[in-house]
Amino acid sequence: MSKKKHKSEKSIPAPAKDEQEVDVQGVVEEALANAMFRVRLENGALVLCTICGKMRIRNIRVLPEDKVLVGVKIYDLSKGRIKFRYK
Repeated sequence: MSKKKHKSEKSIPAPAKDEQEVDVQGVVEEALANAMFRVRLENGALVLCTICGKMRIRNIRVLPEDKVLVGVKIYDLSKGRIKFRYK
């Protein structure tokens, strides 16, 4: 049987989707297999990134030495998602 929560008991809400990701600029250092890239961020950290879905659909090419905008999850700072390629 499930317990009913008392009115005074409140659950802690999860952070909003926008708050779970931090946008950082970086430079692509290496192109890997399966649309994966190694990106050096502004702060010097090296992150393993993949291309976001909109960039895949529109066939936007990412090459080494390109400046990109990377979304890094606050829970795992070693992986990210390339959101935008600067011209």
